[in-house]
Amino acid sequence: MPYTAQKPEPPESPDELRARIPGWGVDADPADRPSVPKERFDLPPTGAHWEFPERQEELAPRERSIEHAMLTPVFGTAQPLSGLSGLIRRRAYDRYSEGQLAHWLLLVLGDRVDAVENHLASFATLRPDNPITETGVLSEPGHRPISSRFGRKRADLKHMWMDPFLVAGPWIAGGIAVAVVASKVLKRSRG
Repeated sequence: MPYTAQKPEPPESPDELRARIPGWGVDADPADRPSVPKERFDLPPTGAHWEFPERQEELAPRERSIEHAMLTPVFGTAQPLSGLSGLIRRRAYDRYSEGQLAHWLLLVLGDRVDAVENHLASFATLRPDNPITETGVLSEPGHRPISSRFGRKRADLKHMWMDPFLVAGPWIAGGIAVAVVASKVLKRSRG
């Protein structure tokens, strides 16, 4: 049982595991384990007033891994799933194990879709996203942009050339799309 203080009993004995898995238990002797001076099971009580943590109330369905029988006792509720990104993330948790690549690719896709949803939603507010100030492009010239990049073994030098395309590209493409749609609407309204 997870989330309890007791060390769980293994489903198989060490002899059964050794017979079934070649090489299993090579570090069973404490003299062969580097973690032995730090690994202790005779620790004093933690002072916790519970044997199993009190469960947080689940007011709305939460995503949970299919590997776990229950939701963790405490979980975050600050960003509930919503929109298309929420559907994608729910699909990742409902359908795929955490050990499958599809699970993680769907979560990454859900994150990207969430970013687009929030960029689009920002246009409906009085303070829409401003890619020029939010990316730090304006602060770059005042902080040694050339000398800080070369001769410093910076990891971002390899992808530095494509950063303007990745950051500004979607905004420029969106602006062009809006301009094309606006021009077509204006032509139809005039003609």
